[in-house]
Amino acid sequence: MRRRFAVASLSLAVVLGCGTLPAAAAAPADARQTRALADTARSTAAVNAPAAPDVDVTKVRAHLSELSAIASRNGGNRRSTGQGYRDSVAYVKGRLQAAGYTVTEQPCTSGCTSGAGPNLIAEWPQGDANNVYMFGAHLDGVSAGPGMNDNGSGSAALLENALTLAQQNPTLRNRVRFAWWTDEEQGLNGSEFYVRSLSSTQRSRIRAYYNFDMVASTNGGYFINRITSSAAAPMKAYWDSLGLRPEENTEGAGRSDDYPFQQAGIPTSGYAMGAGARKTSAQATKWGGTAGAAYDPCYHRSCDTLSNINTTGLNRAADGIAHTLWQQAVAGS
Repeated sequence: MRRRFAVASLSLAVVLGCGTLPAAAAAPADARQTRALADTARSTAAVNAPAAPDVDVTKVRAHLSELSAIASRNGGNRRSTGQGYRDSVAYVKGRLQAAGYTVTEQPCTSGCTSGAGPNLIAEWPQGDANNVYMFGAHLDGVSAGPGMNDNGSGSAALLENALTLAQQNPTLRNRVRFAWWTDEEQGLNGSEFYVRSLSSTQRSRIRAYYNFDMVASTNGGYFINRITSSAAAPMKAYWDSLGLRPEENTEGAGRSDDYPFQQAGIPTSGYAMGAGARKTSAQATKWGGTAGAAYDPCYHRSCDTLSNINTTGLNRAADGIAHTLWQQAVAGS
């Protein structure tokens, strides 16, 4: 997750080769009614969706080990402009292609740091392409260290979910798209470029975007972006089922790759376990850990290594991603 800097919001009225978003208020009554009926149908289907599979956290940790080895071979980091990032892209891409995905590298041709590597986009070719549920995580890290929690954790959990979907190959009623973003640490640049590159029609097809950034903090809490939104409902339901009593991700608001989607009017949510903010006494009582200490004591530091991973939290996040994906996209009986 990037540090908190001022971010220029996406203007919905500016055409950047991708059209403008239509105003919801201007839609005819019959169009609004059609969308409402479609939303109701999707909600009903979600209730009837089969249970998601368990995502093997051992395999998630194996992806983290590969990302750690990549950093070690490339100056100790996976910064977006370095070979460590490009090798990370190659690793994720290779695993996805072997599982049957068609994978696209999207060069960030404007707004990114000079020399930044590409976004990586993978879509499973089933389900209604007019109803896309998108799941993303930034793959780059800071130059100070290998970036295992920030954000190897989100990237690895997302990768194993994509591989699990391919292995299970369920019948999908909606389309699922995965993304690994470049240049997040320098200002959300990769995801912002992606959103700008979409036409208004393409943006309207994305029903929700889910973001995963720092989901294995060693002193972490259980946080959900926009926790009261309809997009967040399946994510909250899963963590509620574990008795975790998650809270709103106030620390991460506007600081990760869900923000460009949110600014473009696309519903967003996601999991996080916290960065440099400090755990309260009430949170320590509820979740364990140390009150008054940072959620991630190695945030943006050289010690963000494989030792800086909360495997229990990582497992809960990976399984919650799967639950959300199955609820939103897998066809019921």
